[in-house]
Amino acid sequence: MPTTPSRRQFIATLTAGFTVTAHGKTDIQRAWPSDPPADCPFPPSKTLTRIRFTGVHARYTNADTWYPSWASDGNLYSPWTDGKVNDTTSNSGGRDATTGFATIIGDAPLDLKIVNASTYPGDPAPYGGRYPCGSLVHNGVWYYGTYCLMDDENGPAKGLNWPILGPFVGFRCSKDLGKTWVDTPHTPAKPMFDEPVAPGGPVRIGAPHFVDFGKNMQHSPDGKAYLVAHGAVADDPTPRPANLSWITGDQIYMFRVQPSIANINDPSKYEFFAGHRRGRPVWSRRFADISPLAAWDDRAGCVTMTYNAPLKKFLMCITDGGNTISRFNTYILESDRITGPWKLVVFMKNFGEQAYFVNFPSKFISGDGRSAWLLYAANFTNGYLKTNYRDDPAGGGYGMCLQQVKLLA
Repeated sequence: MPTTPSRRQFIATLTAGFTVTAHGKTDIQRAWPSDPPADCPFPPSKTLTRIRFTGVHARYTNADTWYPSWASDGNLYSPWTDGKVNDTTSNSGGRDATTGFATIIGDAPLDLKIVNASTYPGDPAPYGGRYPCGSLVHNGVWYYGTYCLMDDENGPAKGLNWPILGPFVGFRCSKDLGKTWVDTPHTPAKPMFDEPVAPGGPVRIGAPHFVDFGKNMQHSPDGKAYLVAHGAVADDPTPRPANLSWITGDQIYMFRVQPSIANINDPSKYEFFAGHRRGRPVWSRRFADISPLAAWDDRAGCVTMTYNAPLKKFLMCITDGGNTISRFNTYILESDRITGPWKLVVFMKNFGEQAYFVNFPSKFISGDGRSAWLLYAANFTNGYLKTNYRDDPAGGGYGMCLQQVKLLA
């Protein structure tokens, strides 16, 4: 999670102690009420209509930004940052920015072991911070992406949390599951895609994440890796402070590539979703043709997608991050097709109460598809805003949080 000076003080208090590992069960099972705003552009789903939290939960580490990828060896591999895992500390802000990576061992969410935690440096200039995003392990190769952020020291968003989203940089690659890395040939000053470099320019692929197709991408429809990202365009009709940040935006975008070390940092190898024609998705090699996969002005922030194979459904988790330090909303969409149309499963107002980087790890989806675990971090402002934030549902907090949920018809 991005860091402000006050946030760094909060991280210092976290990393001074031990890594948190907590799990348990509350007596309360609840179906989270869906409370979408009146301008919600997504019709309600008729097949997945509610999410019930069972009360079973787990929390690991004092770090956030967990996006696990299920590898062929059965382990999960994930980035992390801004905190401490075991005895290793990472902070993605500043010229000495580092991002973490780790192996997650275990088949039961209540009994996971996080090992091989380490960090990698990455200069963010001309931005102020560099953070983890899209991470994929496929055929034994780990592809690890980073994106950039800038704080606002003198502008209208001063006092908010890293409210300026920068471009996606590119992918580091490891052929030995994180023991050694080859850095991306791209830099924040010369990113992989044709996006503005100067801080404050609108981007459409600012913080991409790989679609989770299951173990070693086994459910990819065509063997390709797909990514989703949030962004905004220059002619935003209602610009406001933090309109496009690490957790806020206007549109969701999609692109795809055949994963290989040769392809992953070559922009010419990518295809971009360019809308529909006669009801069929259009894919283009031209970045300029990219079109939104979904859109909701000011409410289309950080996005992830998972394929629920038993239900044959794509689940998309999106964060509505407000002004970057407020309570956040999380909503979940479903579709039978990776390019939509999308329908609303639930709009969870104040979930977390400040949940972010929300995703469904495919490894923990049950055989019938009706039980899953929602992974997220929460309440990063609790240490310095002095407000009445709380864990809702119980068991959340700053770290890698897992909540068991039931997907109800």
